[in-house]
Amino acid sequence: MFESILNFFENTPPILGALYATLFTWGLTALGASFVFLFKAMNRAVLDGMLGFTGGVMVAASFWSLLAPGIDMSPGEGFIKVIPAAVGFTFGALFIFGLDKVLPHLHINFKESEGIKTPWHRTTLMVLAITLHNIPEGLAVGVLFGGVAAGLPEASIAGAVVLAIGIGIQNFPEGIAVSMPMRRLGLSRRKSFFYGQASAIVEPIAAVIGAFAVTFFTPILPYALAFAAGAMIFVVVEEVIPETQQDKYTDIAALGFIGGFVVMMTLDVALGG
Repeated sequence: MFESILNFFENTPPILGALYATLFTWGLTALGASFVFLFKAMNRAVLDGMLGFTGGVMVAASFWSLLAPGIDMSPGEGFIKVIPAAVGFTFGALFIFGLDKVLPHLHINFKESEGIKTPWHRTTLMVLAITLHNIPEGLAVGVLFGGVAAGLPEASIAGAVVLAIGIGIQNFPEGIAVSMPMRRLGLSRRKSFFYGQASAIVEPIAAVIGAFAVTFFTPILPYALAFAAGAMIFVVVEEVIPETQQDKYTDIAALGFIGGFVVMMTLDVALGG
C-alpha cells in the first residue's frame, strides 16, 4: 500500500504532489467534521484525548520531519550548523504569534477571543482560528515537496508523504473539534460540517506556496523547514494543550499526546527514510 502511494508521488511533479497530499489532509478534516451527522455532541474525555493526540503528532512531526532534516542539510559545523534551524524556528513561532494578535479569532472553548475587535459571528471567528492554525501544517508539507523539486538529497518523497499522512491523521479529530461545538451552539448539521471542513482548505494553498518558494529559493529550505516547525509548536503550546486542560480529563489528554507522538515518530522513522 505505502509503496503504491510512493510510486504515485514519485511519478507526479513535486508541486502537484504537495497539492494532492494536502487535499488528502483536508479530506480527513472533512471526514472528522462529518461525524456531526452522526452525533450531536462528543464526550469530553474522548475530545480531550483526541486533541492530546493531535498535539503529540504535531510535536513529533516538528522534530522528526522538519527540524532534524533542516539541521542535517545546513552547512557548517557546531553553532553555525544550527543557526538556520534556530532562526527559522523563532520566526515561525513569531509569525503565528503575530497573526494571533492581528487576525480576529475564537479559541476552541468558545470563551476566549483574540485579535482585533470585530462584529463577526462566533462561528466565523472559530473557523478563522482553526484556519490560522492549519497554515503551518500545509506549509510543512509544501516545503518538503519543494525540497524534492529542488533535487536536495535530504528531502525525500517518502518523508513528505509520511508527514502528510501524520498531519492527515491528526486533522481527523481537528475536524470533529470544530464541527461539534458549532452543532451544540444550534447550527444545523450541514452548516456545522461545512465550517468544520472549510477550516482546512488553507492547507493546500499554504502547501503550494511553500513548495514554490523553496523550489525557486533552494537555500531557504533549512529555514523554511524550521519555520514550519516553530509555527506548529506555537500552535500546540498556545492552543491545543491549554484546551485539553480545561476539564478533568487531563490524564487522558496526556496519554493521547504520548500516543500521537509515538505514532508520528514511528511513521517517520520506519517509512520516511
